[in-house]
Amino acid sequence: MTEFRLTQFSHGGGCGCKIAPSVLSTILHSSFPAPENKNLLVGNASNDDAAAYDLGNGTALISTTDFFMPIVDDAFSFGKIASANSISDVYAMGGKPIMAIAILGWPIEKIPAEVAQKVLEGARSICLEAGIPLAGGHSIDSPEPIFGLAVSGLVDITNLKRNNTAQENDLLFITKPIGVGIMATAQKREKISEVHLQQLLKQLSTLNKAGEALGKIAGVHAMTDVTGFGLIGHLTEMAEGSGLSAEINYADLPILEAAIEYQKQKIGPGATARNWNSYAAKVSIAEGIDQTEALQLLPDPQTNGGLLISVAPASVPEVIAVFESFGLAAYAKPIGKMVVQGDKVIRVL
Repeated sequence: MTEFRLTQFSHGGGCGCKIAPSVLSTILHSSFPAPENKNLLVGNASNDDAAAYDLGNGTALISTTDFFMPIVDDAFSFGKIASANSISDVYAMGGKPIMAIAILGWPIEKIPAEVAQKVLEGARSICLEAGIPLAGGHSIDSPEPIFGLAVSGLVDITNLKRNNTAQENDLLFITKPIGVGIMATAQKREKISEVHLQQLLKQLSTLNKAGEALGKIAGVHAMTDVTGFGLIGHLTEMAEGSGLSAEINYADLPILEAAIEYQKQKIGPGATARNWNSYAAKVSIAEGIDQTEALQLLPDPQTNGGLLISVAPASVPEVIAVFESFGLAAYAKPIGKMVVQGDKVIRVL
């Protein structure tokens, strides 16, 4: 069968497909009052990763969906990445995924059904790794290939993590390096090396399983995953939602070395500029930091990015122990902290 480079069939890719934050706020505006539902623990009132519903037995149901156009060319890898990214929202709430439903849009006249079958096989492999069934789904004939999952999960309500409950003096951790948006763009432009491509595929398809264990630590005050709005976007949501500001130590950020290499070649996704335009007024970057590099990396849209965690200082040893048990020891170092609300939401030092 002819090889199909999936990224050539879509205008965007991965979480870089997200609508810009400033535009999204207009779309979500509503004049209708939200119906009262005492069981809805997390819904549209906040910018959280998923909805959470009290089942009445001390447990909450977590419900989320995520889908996008191809971020990589290989169909099997695309299915893995889209699935890992969708499941991540359950982990970001401290939950345990229990079931997934597939969402598929496919240009039948352009790409054979056999290629879509490989996408689903990639999804099944990740669902198997997460220990959940891919239990069904829905498909349509669409102009561009689209794939993702609707995922359900469970969590003890006492362990449910939100993105807007950080506390002053909390330390910030992240479980993956940033820069995958830049690397994915290098792949789409056929500029990426084979070594870097394999690094990219590995990070994009790695499950954020540590989230379930981190959810059981009371001193983890807030948690989210870093996706399409970039590190500054999701940290802004955490800080503003918590009524605080955040300080980031740029030198302590884990950054993919290859991303810096491609950034210097002026390779980067279009969503980066959209993200920065949405958050620029809320961010200050200290003198002495490479501004060109920072403005490409901080708003770089991440797909299946790392968990961003706000942790009480006293609970740091517990968090580090979880990091080590999940092979994340390389990232067991704070990247910043939450501070009293200031004139800027994020200060990059």
